[in-house]
Amino acid sequence: NMSTFKRKRGGPGPGDKKSKKVKFVADVSEPPAETNQEKTNEVTIPPPVSMGKWTNKERVLIFSSRGINFRTRHLMQDLRNLMPHSKADTKMDRKDKLFVVNEVCEIKNCNKCLFFEAKKKQDLYLWVSNSPHGPSAKFLVQNIHTLAELKMTGNCLKGSRPLLSFDPKFDSEPHYGLLKELFTQTFSTPRYHPKSQPFVDHVFTFTIADNRIWFRNYQIIEEDASLVEIGPRFVLNLIKIFQGSFGGPTLYENPDFQSPNMHRRQIRLAAAAKVREKQMVKELQKMKKAEANVAVDKDVTADVFLTPAEEKPVHIQTEAPEPKVVKKNKHKAFKRQRMQMARSKSCS
Repeated sequence: NMSTFKRKRGGPGPGDKKSKKVKFVADVSEPPAETNQEKTNEVTIPPPVSMGKWTNKERVLIFSSRGINFRTRHLMQDLRNLMPHSKADTKMDRKDKLFVVNEVCEIKNCNKCLFFEAKKKQDLYLWVSNSPHGPSAKFLVQNIHTLAELKMTGNCLKGSRPLLSFDPKFDSEPHYGLLKELFTQTFSTPRYHPKSQPFVDHVFTFTIADNRIWFRNYQIIEEDASLVEIGPRFVLNLIKIFQGSFGGPTLYENPDFQSPNMHRRQIRLAAAAKVREKQMVKELQKMKKAEANVAVDKDVTADVFLTPAEEKPVHIQTEAPEPKVVKKNKHKAFKRQRMQMARSKSCS
């Protein structure tokens, strides 16, 4: 073991927090200097940062219910990679009630929980809870983009501690202030965590826009302190905030929230209304064509250019009309017979 080897040789082990004293010698050929000069050449090196005491024992349990799709599974794995203080568990059965999650957190020794709940294989809900006493918040997750989908140029050290950046609107309203504290305790990596690295090279941003919370992850570039997005990214639409963990009295309910079932119903009703409107237009066109094809009994404009004729006296015929002479046509022989008769005459 390397730690025991260092302790045998007199070096500090991983549990030792003492600083080292190092002497710098200019040249071996030079004669040894005075003791005062040796004291001035001694430099004290402070102990490493990672050898501090781990006091904040926050642990986050990240798992889901059954029925999630591949995108949710990749999002959960990305969050586990970004949060070294997280733990995983098997998927929870749908028949179990949400209060069972508190027992799972107690078994896993976790006091925070990110639970992804899938419904109808298309809607995804996120529970952010402080187990076991609360509070907890329920969100509808929208517009998910994972690390593999984004293909951003940014990159950060695995296990490094992130900075948390919040929108100024989080301080304007009390329910946003509660969510800010809940996000701070959940997503911030504890200091001196065994799996964390003592570096800060990326930022978690929480922005409020369109009554939703937008999550982004950026890398801090050392040269000019500019930001490059890493991922993942998603949007949280707040539904309710409960006093307890996964239940209890409702502290806040979002009045602007519209369930995805109602949204899909409105889309279907709008499509049905368009179809009905098209059918009505077709029926009106048929009625107009039928009216145009009806024959008019009397044309009003037909007598405009008619002039009345002169009245003639009535003539009464008293004598019978003369019979018509019909000329009877003699029988005329056919052409062939006439030619034969002409030949016979010429021969005689």
